[in-house]
Amino acid sequence: MNLNENREYANLKRMIKEAGLLEKRPVKYYGRRTLAILALLGASIAIMAMAEALYIHLLNAALLAFIFVQLCFLGHDLGHRQVFKRTRHNDIGGLLVSALVGINRSWWVEKHNRHHNNPNHIDLDPDVDLPVIAFTAESARAKPRAAQIIIRRQAWLFYPLVCLEGIVLKASGISHLISAGNTTVGNTTRPRLRFPVAERIAMAVHLLAYLVAAFTLMSPVDAALFIIVNQALMGLYIGSTFAPNHKGMEMVDARSPTDFLSRQVLTSRNVRPGAVNDYLYGGLNYQIEHHLFPAMPRNCLEKARHIVEPYCRQLGISYHETGIAQSQREILQHLHRVSRAVGQPPQPSRMAA
Repeated sequence: MNLNENREYANLKRMIKEAGLLEKRPVKYYGRRTLAILALLGASIAIMAMAEALYIHLLNAALLAFIFVQLCFLGHDLGHRQVFKRTRHNDIGGLLVSALVGINRSWWVEKHNRHHNNPNHIDLDPDVDLPVIAFTAESARAKPRAAQIIIRRQAWLFYPLVCLEGIVLKASGISHLISAGNTTVGNTTRPRLRFPVAERIAMAVHLLAYLVAAFTLMSPVDAALFIIVNQALMGLYIGSTFAPNHKGMEMVDARSPTDFLSRQVLTSRNVRPGAVNDYLYGGLNYQIEHHLFPAMPRNCLEKARHIVEPYCRQLGISYHETGIAQSQREILQHLHRVSRAVGQPPQPSRMAA
């Protein structure tokens, strides 16, 4: 960044700090929220133990999916050091959440940090490097022919594929636990686990407790159906709240001259705030503010929005915010436009907006 670009972001950060929006409030906000989530988790376990009818178990599977994703939001905040002042306390909290939801902490934090450093970067953002989904025409043409069969219909298949996200997150974390530091992908050795013993214990505890509870408290058929519904709805919920953050927004590459402030804002989409949206999205509907200040506690994002939005408009930087339905429509429209590139000759290079 040049001096002026540094100054623009520094001025914004100064205003945010002066408003006290980077201060941690673990007990006042996160304590109450965590207790509420754990109470719901206890209720779900009780229902699992007492219910007999299959339809109640399946309704409970949906409830547990909601609880798991709310815990994922908490794990996300702990990963960004939003909750506690001390790094160690955030790490301990993150490991406990990992044991509850079954997503490996080291793998997710490393991947998510790369995304934050390079949002929507065609070559550097791991969240746009998906095997059967393409976000640019060039990527669609470069995919293997078998993948292109799905990419041609990716707008229609996006949500069914998203239902697999919970399983993919678990499987990726388990793969990382097995191979961390021992294998090389391309020219890069996979990062080692920060807490090798604790992270393996956390994953083992989750898998053991989840499977034993399901198959002990339910018949084998009911347990299998419970797990399928639970994991599918968990994936759908995760995908529906994370996809609006960046999908269908501007894509960048090494030739893009965008400075830090503009890059974070132009590649991110806010979903209109409100008490219900803020809760359902775990604060991720303030994606622009979150990307500009990843360590900002969730409950400060709404106030930050009133500073960031006018500041961006003053600088002439497009600040994109829309409703839930429109955000999903924009994602699907973008995926459909990209899918049409399969089988078409390359056009002059142009970044997707």
